Amino acid sequence: MTQIDRRAMIAATGAALLFPDMLLAQTKATAFSWEKLVALAQGQARAPYRETPLHPGAAKVDYDALHGARFRDDRTLWGDLPGDTGIRFFPLSANAAQPVSIAIVEKGRATPLRYDPTMFDAPAGNAVAALGPDAGFAGFRIMNAKRDGDWLSFLGSSYFRAPSPQKQFGLSARAIAINTSLPGKEEFPRFTHFWLERTGASNVTVYALMDGASITGAYRFVSSLGPDGVRQDVTAALFPRRPIEELGLMPMTSMFWYDQANRTQGTDWRPEIHDSDLLSIASADGNVHARPIVNPSAPHFSAFKEVSPKGFGLLQRDRNFDHYQDDGVFYDRRPSLWATPTNPLGAGQVRLYAFPTDSEYTDNVAGYWTPEATPRPGARIDVGYRLDWTAARAPASSSLAIVENVWRGRGDKPDADRLVIDFAGVSGDGKPDIWADVSGGMLLKQAGYPVLGQDRLFRVVLDIARNQGKTADIRLQLRRGNRAFSEYVHYALGA
Repeated sequence: MTQIDRRAMIAATGAALLFPDMLLAQTKATAFSWEKLVALAQGQARAPYRETPLHPGAAKVDYDALHGARFRDDRTLWGDLPGDTGIRFFPLSANAAQPVSIAIVEKGRATPLRYDPTMFDAPAGNAVAALGPDAGFAGFRIMNAKRDGDWLSFLGSSYFRAPSPQKQFGLSARAIAINTSLPGKEEFPRFTHFWLERTGASNVTVYALMDGASITGAYRFVSSLGPDGVRQDVTAALFPRRPIEELGLMPMTSMFWYDQANRTQGTDWRPEIHDSDLLSIASADGNVHARPIVNPSAPHFSAFKEVSPKGFGLLQRDRNFDHYQDDGVFYDRRPSLWATPTNPLGAGQVRLYAFPTDSEYTDNVAGYWTPEATPRPGARIDVGYRLDWTAARAPASSSLAIVENVWRGRGDKPDADRLVIDFAGVSGDGKPDIWADVSGGMLLKQAGYPVLGQDRLFRVVLDIARNQGKTADIRLQLRRGNRAFSEYVHYALGA
Protein backbone atom coordinates (compact mmCIF):
# COMPACT_ATOMS: atom_id res chain seq x y z
CA MET A 1 0.00 0.00 0.00
CA THR A 2 1.56 3.24 -1.16
CA GLN A 3 1.86 6.12 1.29
CA ILE A 4 -0.80 8.80 1.00
CA ASP A 5 0.13 12.37 1.94
CA ARG A 6 -2.64 13.32 4.35
CA ARG A 7 -1.59 16.96 4.70
CA ALA A 8 -2.01 17.47 0.96
CA MET A 9 -5.36 15.67 0.99
CA ILE A 10 -6.65 17.75 3.89
CA ALA A 11 -5.42 20.93 2.23
CA ALA A 12 -7.23 20.15 -1.00
CA THR A 13 -10.45 19.20 0.77
CA GLY A 14 -10.57 22.58 2.44
CA ALA A 15 -9.49 24.69 -0.52
CA ALA A 16 -11.83 24.90 -3.41
CA LEU A 17 -15.24 25.29 -5.71
CA LEU A 18 -19.30 26.32 -9.64
CA PHE A 19 -22.39 27.87 -10.94
CA PRO A 20 -24.76 26.35 -13.51
CA ASP A 21 -24.95 29.18 -16.04
CA MET A 22 -21.19 29.59 -16.32
CA LEU A 23 -20.29 25.93 -16.26
CA LEU A 24 -22.11 24.21 -19.05
CA ALA A 25 -19.70 23.30 -21.81
CA GLN A 26 -20.53 24.15 -25.38
CA THR A 27 -21.76 20.60 -25.90
CA LYS A 28 -25.28 19.30 -26.35
CA ALA A 29 -26.77 17.07 -23.70
CA THR A 30 -26.68 13.37 -24.48
CA ALA A 31 -28.73 10.44 -23.22
CA PHE A 32 -27.37 8.92 -20.02
CA SER A 33 -28.26 5.84 -18.01
CA TRP A 34 -26.65 3.29 -15.72
CA GLU A 35 -26.80 0.73 -18.49
CA LYS A 36 -24.93 3.05 -20.86
CA LEU A 37 -22.25 3.64 -18.24
CA VAL A 38 -21.79 -0.11 -17.69
CA ALA A 39 -21.48 -0.63 -21.44
CA LEU A 40 -18.90 2.16 -21.60
CA ALA A 41 -16.80 0.52 -18.88
CA GLN A 42 -17.07 -2.87 -20.56
CA GLY A 43 -16.02 -1.47 -23.92
CA GLN A 44 -13.11 0.36 -22.37
CA ALA A 45 -11.83 -2.88 -20.81
CA ARG A 46 -11.42 -4.32 -24.32
CA ALA A 47 -9.16 -1.43 -25.38
CA PRO A 48 -5.53 -0.84 -24.34
CA TYR A 49 -5.11 1.22 -21.19
CA ARG A 50 -4.16 4.86 -21.75
CA GLU A 51 -3.28 6.91 -18.68
CA THR A 52 -4.56 10.50 -18.44
CA PRO A 53 -1.59 12.90 -18.83
CA LEU A 54 -0.59 15.13 -15.93
CA HIS A 55 -1.44 18.80 -16.35
CA PRO A 56 1.91 20.61 -16.82
CA GLY A 57 1.02 23.44 -14.42
CA ALA A 58 -0.43 21.32 -11.63
CA ALA A 59 2.94 20.61 -10.01
CA LYS A 60 3.20 24.28 -9.01
CA VAL A 61 -0.09 24.18 -7.07
CA ASP A 62 1.16 23.37 -3.59
CA TYR A 63 -0.45 23.52 -0.14
CA ASP A 64 -0.19 27.32 0.09
CA ALA A 65 -1.53 27.89 -3.43
CA LEU A 66 -4.58 25.73 -2.74
CA HIS A 67 -5.46 27.68 0.37
CA GLY A 68 -4.77 30.97 -1.36
CA ALA A 69 -7.32 30.25 -4.10
CA ARG A 70 -10.79 30.44 -2.53
CA PHE A 71 -13.74 29.07 -4.43
CA ARG A 72 -16.37 31.73 -4.98
CA ASP A 73 -19.57 30.96 -3.11
CA ASP A 74 -21.75 32.28 -5.92
CA ARG A 75 -20.32 29.72 -8.31
CA THR A 76 -21.65 26.75 -6.32
CA LEU A 77 -23.51 24.26 -8.50
CA TRP A 78 -27.14 24.01 -7.29
CA GLY A 79 -26.24 26.77 -4.84
CA ASP A 80 -29.56 28.49 -5.49
CA LEU A 81 -31.53 25.41 -4.37
CA PRO A 82 -32.36 24.64 -0.73
CA GLY A 83 -30.85 21.67 1.05
CA ASP A 84 -27.54 19.89 1.27
CA THR A 85 -26.66 19.54 -2.40
CA GLY A 86 -24.50 22.54 -3.27
CA ILE A 87 -21.45 21.27 -5.16
CA ARG A 88 -18.07 22.93 -5.30
CA PHE A 89 -15.06 21.81 -7.30
CA PHE A 90 -11.38 21.25 -6.64
CA PRO A 91 -8.66 22.65 -8.90
CA LEU A 92 -5.77 20.53 -10.05
CA SER A 93 -2.75 20.42 -7.75
CA ALA A 94 0.57 18.70 -7.27
CA ASN A 95 -1.23 15.84 -5.51
CA ALA A 96 -4.13 15.64 -7.97
CA ALA A 97 -2.62 16.51 -11.33
CA GLN A 98 -4.77 14.43 -13.68
CA PRO A 99 -8.00 16.16 -14.73
CA VAL A 100 -11.40 14.48 -14.53
CA SER A 101 -14.50 15.19 -16.62
CA ILE A 102 -17.72 16.13 -14.81
CA ALA A 103 -21.29 16.32 -16.17
CA ILE A 104 -24.74 17.10 -14.77
CA VAL A 105 -27.54 14.55 -15.19
CA GLU A 106 -31.12 15.79 -15.47
CA LYS A 107 -34.08 13.78 -16.73
CA GLY A 108 -31.89 11.10 -18.25
CA ARG A 109 -29.60 13.47 -20.14
CA ALA A 110 -26.03 14.48 -19.30
CA THR A 111 -24.50 17.90 -19.94
CA PRO A 112 -20.71 18.30 -19.49
CA LEU A 113 -19.42 21.09 -17.28
CA ARG A 114 -16.70 23.49 -18.37
CA TYR A 115 -13.79 24.42 -16.15
CA ASP A 116 -13.60 28.19 -15.59
CA PRO A 117 -10.61 29.70 -13.75
CA THR A 118 -12.72 32.68 -12.62
CA MET A 119 -14.57 30.41 -10.19
CA PHE A 120 -11.64 30.99 -7.82
CA ASP A 121 -10.64 34.18 -6.04
CA ALA A 122 -6.87 33.95 -6.24
CA PRO A 123 -4.18 36.59 -5.63
CA ALA A 124 -1.83 37.60 -8.41
CA GLY A 125 0.80 34.99 -9.06
CA ASN A 126 -1.22 32.14 -7.52
CA ALA A 127 -0.53 28.89 -9.38
CA VAL A 128 -4.25 27.98 -9.52
CA ALA A 129 -4.97 31.07 -11.63
CA ALA A 130 -2.16 30.07 -13.97
CA LEU A 131 -3.69 26.66 -14.76
CA GLY A 132 -5.62 28.13 -17.68
CA PRO A 133 -9.20 27.93 -18.96
CA ASP A 134 -9.07 24.30 -20.11
CA ALA A 135 -7.30 22.77 -17.11
CA GLY A 136 -10.15 20.53 -16.01
CA PHE A 137 -11.25 19.57 -12.52
CA ALA A 138 -9.49 17.49 -9.86
CA GLY A 139 -12.70 16.49 -8.08
CA PHE A 140 -15.63 17.90 -6.14
CA ARG A 141 -17.32 18.13 -2.76
CA ILE A 142 -20.93 18.37 -1.65
CA MET A 143 -21.79 21.13 0.83
CA ASN A 144 -24.31 21.13 3.65
CA ALA A 145 -27.24 23.56 3.70
CA LYS A 146 -25.36 26.10 5.85
CA ARG A 147 -22.37 25.96 3.46
CA ASP A 148 -20.07 25.75 6.47
CA GLY A 149 -18.81 22.27 5.65
CA ASP A 150 -18.90 19.47 3.12
CA TRP A 151 -20.38 16.01 3.67
CA LEU A 152 -18.87 14.08 0.77
CA SER A 153 -15.84 14.59 -1.44
CA PHE A 154 -14.19 12.75 -4.33
CA LEU A 155 -10.55 13.64 -4.96
CA GLY A 156 -7.64 11.67 -6.37
CA SER A 157 -7.49 8.15 -7.89
CA SER A 158 -10.70 6.46 -6.72
CA TYR A 159 -10.69 7.93 -3.20
CA PHE A 160 -13.71 9.48 -1.53
CA ARG A 161 -14.62 10.33 2.03
CA ALA A 162 -17.30 11.64 4.33
CA PRO A 163 -17.21 13.09 7.86
CA SER A 164 -18.64 11.72 11.07
CA PRO A 165 -21.97 13.05 12.35
CA GLN A 166 -19.76 15.44 14.36
CA LYS A 167 -18.50 16.91 11.04
CA GLN A 168 -14.96 15.61 11.44
CA PHE A 169 -13.19 13.89 8.53
CA GLY A 170 -10.89 10.92 9.06
CA LEU A 171 -10.43 7.75 7.05
CA SER A 172 -11.16 7.40 3.32
CA ALA A 173 -12.88 4.85 1.13
CA ARG A 174 -11.72 3.66 -2.28
CA ALA A 175 -13.62 2.23 -5.19
CA ILE A 176 -11.15 -0.62 -5.50
CA ALA A 177 -7.79 -1.85 -4.23
CA ILE A 178 -5.39 -3.70 -6.52
CA ASN A 179 -2.45 -5.68 -5.09
CA THR A 180 -2.38 -3.53 -1.96
CA SER A 181 -0.37 -5.97 0.15
CA LEU A 182 2.03 -6.99 -2.64
CA PRO A 183 5.26 -4.94 -2.47
CA GLY A 184 5.87 -2.91 -5.60
CA LYS A 185 2.75 -4.18 -7.37
CA GLU A 186 -0.03 -1.92 -6.09
CA GLU A 187 -2.07 -0.13 -8.73
CA PHE A 188 -4.32 2.90 -8.36
CA PRO A 189 -7.16 2.84 -10.89
CA ARG A 190 -8.79 6.25 -11.01
CA PHE A 191 -12.12 7.84 -11.69
CA THR A 192 -11.81 9.61 -15.04
CA HIS A 193 -15.43 10.78 -15.50
CA PHE A 194 -18.19 11.77 -13.07
CA TRP A 195 -21.90 12.36 -13.63
CA LEU A 196 -23.80 14.18 -10.85
CA GLU A 197 -27.56 13.94 -10.33
CA ARG A 198 -29.48 15.85 -7.67
CA THR A 199 -32.06 13.37 -6.36
CA GLY A 200 -33.41 15.17 -3.27
CA ALA A 201 -32.82 17.98 -0.79
CA SER A 202 -30.07 15.95 0.92
CA ASN A 203 -29.40 13.37 -1.78
CA VAL A 204 -26.94 13.29 -4.67
CA THR A 205 -26.29 10.30 -6.90
CA VAL A 206 -22.73 10.15 -8.19
CA TYR A 207 -21.96 8.03 -11.24
CA ALA A 208 -18.32 7.36 -12.06
CA LEU A 209 -16.23 5.66 -14.73
CA MET A 210 -13.09 4.02 -13.37
CA ASP A 211 -10.10 3.09 -15.49
CA GLY A 212 -6.85 1.33 -14.66
CA ALA A 213 -4.16 -0.86 -16.15
CA SER A 214 -5.79 -4.04 -14.82
CA ILE A 215 -9.48 -3.19 -14.55
CA THR A 216 -12.28 -0.81 -15.52
CA GLY A 217 -15.55 -0.22 -13.75
CA ALA A 218 -18.87 1.61 -13.62
CA TYR A 219 -19.94 2.93 -10.20
CA ARG A 220 -23.15 4.40 -8.82
CA PHE A 221 -23.11 6.04 -5.37
CA VAL A 222 -26.60 6.90 -4.09
CA SER A 223 -25.50 9.26 -1.32
CA SER A 224 -27.54 10.96 1.39
CA LEU A 225 -26.90 13.09 4.47
CA GLY A 226 -28.93 12.28 7.56
CA PRO A 227 -28.84 13.00 11.30
CA ASP A 228 -26.81 9.81 11.91
CA GLY A 229 -24.23 10.61 9.23
CA VAL A 230 -23.68 9.89 5.55
CA ARG A 231 -25.00 6.76 3.88
CA GLN A 232 -24.05 5.52 0.42
CA ASP A 233 -25.64 2.67 -1.51
CA VAL A 234 -22.98 1.54 -3.95
CA THR A 235 -23.45 -0.48 -7.13
CA ALA A 236 -20.48 -1.45 -9.29
CA ALA A 237 -19.87 -3.43 -12.47
CA LEU A 238 -16.19 -4.33 -12.87
CA PHE A 239 -14.34 -5.64 -15.91
CA PRO A 240 -10.78 -7.02 -15.45
CA ARG A 241 -8.38 -6.32 -18.30
CA ARG A 242 -5.83 -8.85 -17.12
CA PRO A 243 -5.25 -11.28 -14.23
CA ILE A 244 -5.20 -9.62 -10.79
CA GLU A 245 -3.27 -11.24 -7.94
CA GLU A 246 -5.16 -9.45 -5.17
CA LEU A 247 -8.52 -7.81 -5.82
CA GLY A 248 -9.75 -5.66 -2.92
CA LEU A 249 -13.45 -4.79 -2.84
CA MET A 250 -15.12 -2.26 -0.51
CA PRO A 251 -11.66 -0.98 0.50
CA MET A 252 -11.00 1.51 3.28
CA THR A 253 -7.81 3.46 4.01
CA SER A 254 -6.89 4.92 7.38
CA MET A 255 -4.09 6.10 9.68
CA PHE A 256 -2.82 4.55 12.89
CA TRP A 257 0.29 6.01 14.51
CA TYR A 258 -0.01 4.93 18.16
CA ASP A 259 -2.42 4.41 21.03
CA GLN A 260 -2.18 3.66 24.74
CA ALA A 261 -0.94 0.12 24.02
CA ASN A 262 2.17 1.26 22.13
CA ARG A 263 2.77 4.81 23.30
CA THR A 264 6.56 4.43 22.91
CA GLN A 265 6.15 4.57 19.12
CA GLY A 266 5.01 8.17 19.34
CA THR A 267 7.13 11.28 19.75
CA ASP A 268 4.21 13.68 19.91
CA TRP A 269 2.87 15.04 23.21
CA ARG A 270 -0.67 13.79 22.56
CA PRO A 271 -1.48 10.45 24.27
CA GLU A 272 -2.98 8.82 21.15
CA ILE A 273 -3.07 9.62 17.43
CA HIS A 274 -5.11 7.52 15.02
CA ASP A 275 -8.10 7.76 12.68
CA SER A 276 -9.13 4.14 13.29
CA ASP A 277 -8.21 1.71 16.06
CA LEU A 278 -10.10 -1.49 15.23
CA LEU A 279 -11.06 -3.77 12.35
CA SER A 280 -14.52 -5.24 13.02
CA ILE A 281 -16.04 -8.17 11.11
CA ALA A 282 -19.59 -9.46 11.49
CA SER A 283 -19.54 -13.12 10.44
CA ALA A 284 -22.52 -14.95 9.03
CA ASP A 285 -22.53 -17.27 12.08
CA GLY A 286 -23.15 -14.40 14.51
CA ASN A 287 -19.57 -14.00 15.72
CA VAL A 288 -18.06 -10.52 15.69
CA HIS A 289 -14.29 -10.38 15.23
CA ALA A 290 -12.30 -7.49 16.68
CA ARG A 291 -8.76 -6.88 15.45
CA PRO A 292 -7.15 -3.91 17.28
CA ILE A 293 -4.88 -2.05 14.86
CA VAL A 294 -1.16 -1.69 15.57
CA ASN A 295 1.61 0.33 13.94
CA PRO A 296 3.92 -2.53 12.90
CA SER A 297 7.70 -2.44 12.76
CA ALA A 298 7.49 -3.91 9.23
CA PRO A 299 4.60 -4.32 6.75
CA HIS A 300 2.07 -6.67 8.33
CA PHE A 301 -0.83 -8.56 6.79
CA SER A 302 -3.79 -10.35 8.43
CA ALA A 303 -6.49 -12.38 6.67
CA PHE A 304 -9.82 -13.60 8.06
CA LYS A 305 -11.55 -16.31 6.07
CA GLU A 306 -15.28 -15.72 5.74
CA VAL A 307 -18.28 -16.93 3.76
CA SER A 308 -20.73 -14.13 3.00
CA PRO A 309 -20.02 -12.00 6.09
CA LYS A 310 -22.70 -9.57 7.19
CA GLY A 311 -20.28 -6.66 7.09
CA PHE A 312 -16.94 -5.23 8.14
CA GLY A 313 -15.38 -1.88 8.86
CA LEU A 314 -12.56 0.20 10.25
CA LEU A 315 -13.78 1.75 13.49
CA GLN A 316 -12.70 4.61 15.69
CA ARG A 317 -14.01 2.97 18.85
CA ASP A 318 -12.21 5.11 21.43
CA ARG A 319 -14.27 8.31 21.61
CA ASN A 320 -12.90 9.73 24.85
CA PHE A 321 -11.39 13.19 24.32
CA ASP A 322 -9.12 12.70 27.33
CA HIS A 323 -7.37 9.85 25.51
CA TYR A 324 -6.30 12.17 22.68
CA GLN A 325 -6.20 15.71 24.10
CA ASP A 326 -6.43 17.07 20.55
CA ASP A 327 -8.56 20.20 20.42
CA GLY A 328 -7.53 21.01 16.85
CA VAL A 329 -8.41 18.02 14.69
CA PHE A 330 -10.39 16.03 17.30
CA TYR A 331 -9.44 12.40 16.81
CA ASP A 332 -12.25 11.41 19.18
CA ARG A 333 -14.75 12.64 16.55
CA ARG A 334 -13.34 10.77 13.56
CA PRO A 335 -15.86 8.64 11.63
CA SER A 336 -16.00 4.89 11.53
CA LEU A 337 -16.80 3.29 8.18
CA TRP A 338 -18.98 0.19 7.96
CA ALA A 339 -19.62 -1.79 4.77
CA THR A 340 -22.70 -3.99 4.48
CA PRO A 341 -22.91 -6.23 1.37
CA THR A 342 -26.31 -6.10 -0.32
CA ASN A 343 -25.56 -9.28 -2.26
CA PRO A 344 -23.95 -12.43 -0.75
CA LEU A 345 -20.17 -12.27 -1.16
CA GLY A 346 -19.50 -16.00 -1.10
CA ALA A 347 -16.12 -17.31 0.05
CA GLY A 348 -13.20 -14.99 0.55
CA GLN A 349 -11.21 -13.03 3.12
CA VAL A 350 -11.44 -9.76 4.98
CA ARG A 351 -7.87 -8.48 4.89
CA LEU A 352 -6.04 -5.93 7.00
CA TYR A 353 -2.75 -4.52 5.79
CA ALA A 354 -0.56 -2.01 7.62
CA PHE A 355 2.93 -0.61 7.22
CA PRO A 356 5.01 1.48 9.66
CA THR A 357 4.49 5.20 10.01
CA ASP A 358 6.05 7.87 12.21
CA SER A 359 3.53 10.65 11.58
CA GLU A 360 -0.17 11.38 11.45
CA TYR A 361 -0.02 12.47 7.80
CA THR A 362 0.44 9.06 6.21
CA ASP A 363 -2.41 6.63 5.66
CA ASN A 364 -0.79 3.31 6.58
CA VAL A 365 -3.78 0.99 7.12
CA ALA A 366 -6.09 -0.69 4.60
CA GLY A 367 -9.05 -3.03 5.07
CA TYR A 368 -10.85 -4.76 2.20
CA TRP A 369 -12.65 -7.89 0.96
CA THR A 370 -10.84 -10.29 -1.37
CA PRO A 371 -13.01 -12.92 -3.10
CA GLU A 372 -11.71 -16.48 -3.22
CA ALA A 373 -12.40 -16.75 -6.95
CA THR A 374 -9.61 -15.30 -9.08
CA PRO A 375 -10.83 -12.45 -11.35
CA ARG A 376 -10.78 -13.47 -15.02
CA PRO A 377 -10.06 -11.04 -17.84
CA GLY A 378 -13.19 -10.41 -19.87
CA ALA A 379 -15.54 -11.43 -17.05
CA ARG A 380 -17.98 -9.14 -15.30
CA ILE A 381 -17.95 -8.71 -11.50
CA ASP A 382 -21.09 -7.20 -9.97
CA VAL A 383 -20.79 -5.69 -6.51
CA GLY A 384 -23.40 -4.09 -4.26
CA TYR A 385 -22.93 -2.71 -0.75
CA ARG A 386 -23.90 0.05 1.65
CA LEU A 387 -21.41 2.37 3.34
CA ASP A 388 -22.28 4.02 6.64
CA TRP A 389 -20.00 6.82 7.87
CA THR A 390 -20.93 6.59 11.51
CA ALA A 391 -20.01 7.33 15.10
CA ALA A 392 -21.41 4.00 16.31
CA ARG A 393 -18.98 2.11 18.55
CA ALA A 394 -20.30 -1.30 17.44
CA PRO A 395 -21.87 -1.14 13.94
CA ALA A 396 -22.04 -4.95 13.89
CA SER A 397 -25.16 -4.48 16.08
CA SER A 398 -24.75 -7.52 18.32
CA SER A 399 -25.45 -8.01 22.02
CA LEU A 400 -21.85 -9.14 22.62
CA ALA A 401 -19.50 -7.38 25.04
CA ILE A 402 -17.07 -5.19 23.09
CA VAL A 403 -13.39 -4.34 23.37
CA GLU A 404 -13.11 -1.12 25.37
CA ASN A 405 -9.37 -0.74 26.00
CA VAL A 406 -6.12 -2.48 25.13
CA TRP A 407 -2.96 -2.06 27.21
CA ARG A 408 0.53 -3.53 26.97
CA GLY A 409 3.40 -3.85 29.41
CA ARG A 410 5.94 -6.21 30.94
CA GLY A 411 4.90 -9.53 32.40
CA ASP A 412 6.03 -11.02 35.69
CA LYS A 413 8.77 -13.15 34.13
CA PRO A 414 11.77 -11.78 32.22
CA ASP A 415 11.09 -11.20 28.50
CA ALA A 416 7.35 -11.79 29.00
CA ASP A 417 4.75 -9.39 27.61
CA ARG A 418 1.56 -8.48 29.40
CA LEU A 419 -1.58 -7.82 27.36
CA VAL A 420 -4.57 -6.30 29.13
CA ILE A 421 -7.94 -6.08 27.40
CA ASP A 422 -11.03 -4.48 28.89
CA PHE A 423 -14.48 -5.59 27.72
CA ALA A 424 -17.48 -3.26 28.09
CA GLY A 425 -21.04 -4.50 28.51
CA VAL A 426 -20.32 -7.53 30.70
CA SER A 427 -23.27 -8.22 32.97
CA GLY A 428 -22.60 -8.90 36.64
CA ASP A 429 -24.61 -12.13 36.89
CA GLY A 430 -21.83 -14.68 36.94
CA LYS A 431 -18.19 -14.60 35.87
CA PRO A 432 -17.57 -15.32 32.18
CA ASP A 433 -15.12 -17.99 31.07
CA ILE A 434 -11.90 -16.80 29.43
CA TRP A 435 -10.90 -18.61 26.26
CA ALA A 436 -7.41 -17.70 25.03
CA ASP A 437 -5.04 -19.14 22.44
CA VAL A 438 -1.54 -18.07 21.39
CA SER A 439 0.44 -18.94 18.27
CA GLY A 440 4.05 -17.80 17.94
CA GLY A 441 4.48 -17.91 21.70
CA MET A 442 3.31 -19.38 24.99
CA LEU A 443 0.54 -18.29 27.32
CA LEU A 444 2.13 -18.12 30.77
CA LYS A 445 -0.74 -16.76 32.84
CA GLN A 446 -4.28 -15.51 32.49
CA ALA A 447 -6.70 -13.81 34.83
CA GLY A 448 -9.99 -11.94 34.60
CA TYR A 449 -12.09 -9.83 36.92
CA PRO A 450 -14.65 -6.99 37.00
CA VAL A 451 -12.98 -3.58 37.28
CA LEU A 452 -13.93 -2.00 40.59
CA GLY A 453 -15.99 1.16 40.31
CA GLN A 454 -16.62 0.71 36.59
CA ASP A 455 -20.03 -0.28 35.30
CA ARG A 456 -20.02 -3.66 33.49
CA LEU A 457 -16.29 -3.49 32.67
CA PHE A 458 -14.39 -6.78 32.74
CA ARG A 459 -10.59 -6.96 32.53
CA VAL A 460 -8.55 -9.84 31.11
CA VAL A 461 -4.80 -10.03 31.83
CA LEU A 462 -2.55 -12.31 29.75
CA ASP A 463 1.18 -12.90 30.24
CA ILE A 464 2.82 -14.20 27.06
CA ALA A 465 6.31 -15.35 26.15
CA ARG A 466 6.85 -14.67 22.47
CA ASN A 467 9.04 -16.85 20.31
CA GLN A 468 12.26 -14.99 19.67
CA GLY A 469 11.92 -12.54 16.79
CA LYS A 470 8.33 -13.62 16.13
CA THR A 471 4.93 -11.97 16.36
CA ALA A 472 2.57 -13.73 18.75
CA ASP A 473 -0.96 -13.96 17.38
CA ILE A 474 -3.40 -13.94 20.27
CA ARG A 475 -7.04 -14.97 20.13
CA LEU A 476 -9.31 -14.17 23.04
CA GLN A 477 -13.01 -14.40 23.79
CA LEU A 478 -15.28 -14.34 26.82
CA ARG A 479 -17.67 -17.27 26.82
CA ARG A 480 -20.34 -18.92 28.94
CA GLY A 481 -20.27 -22.58 28.19
CA ASN A 482 -20.18 -22.85 24.41
CA ARG A 483 -21.88 -19.50 23.90
CA ALA A 484 -19.88 -16.47 22.81
CA PHE A 485 -20.20 -13.67 25.32
CA SER A 486 -17.88 -11.10 23.75
CA GLU A 487 -16.29 -10.10 20.50
CA TYR A 488 -13.67 -12.55 19.24
CA VAL A 489 -10.40 -10.62 19.70
CA HIS A 490 -7.33 -11.06 17.49
CA TYR A 491 -4.18 -9.21 18.52
CA ALA A 492 -0.76 -9.18 16.85
CA LEU A 493 1.68 -8.83 19.76
CA GLY A 494 5.12 -7.67 18.64
CA ALA A 495 4.14 -6.93 15.03
